[in-house]
Amino acid sequence: MKCPFCGEKDTRVLDSRPSEMKIRRRRECGTCLKRFTTYEVIELPMLTVEKKDGSIQPFDKNKLMSGIFSAIKKRPITAIQVQGIVDTVEERFASELRTSIKSTEIGNMVMEQLKKIDAVAYIRFASVYQDFSSVEGFINAVSELGEA
Repeated sequence: MKCPFCGEKDTRVLDSRPSEMKIRRRRECGTCLKRFTTYEVIELPMLTVEKKDGSIQPFDKNKLMSGIFSAIKKRPITAIQVQGIVDTVEERFASELRTSIKSTEIGNMVMEQLKKIDAVAYIRFASVYQDFSSVEGFINAVSELGEA
C-alpha cells in the first residue's frame, strides 16, 4: 500500500476492524511515520439489468434509489432504510453470483420490502412499476395489500 503523503510503499497495518461490508485498516508509513486509513471492500460481480423491452443496461444503484425516493416522498421512511433496500437487492444477486437480472425481479424485491415498511410507498412504487392502465389494476393492488 502506497503512503498518500510521501508515496513510499513501506507501510504497515496497525489495526483492522470490520465495518459494514468492508474492512477498515489503520496504517502507518515506515518512512514519514504518518498514519492513514484504508478500506478493503469485496468486489461484487458487475450486474446487468434486462429491461421489459429487452434492452440491457448496467445495474445502477442511484437509479434504483431515485425510483424508491420518488415513492417515499413525504413518508416516514429514512434514507438508511432506502439504502438497506438497495443493498439487499444488490447483495442477493451478488451472493447468487448472477451477472444478469430482469428488471421485474428487482421491482418485485423492492415492492416486497416496501410492503413491510409502508403501505402508501408500496402503492406509489407499484403504480409506476406495474404501470396500471386501468383503475381496476390499482384497486387490485390496494385490495391485495389489505389481504396481506
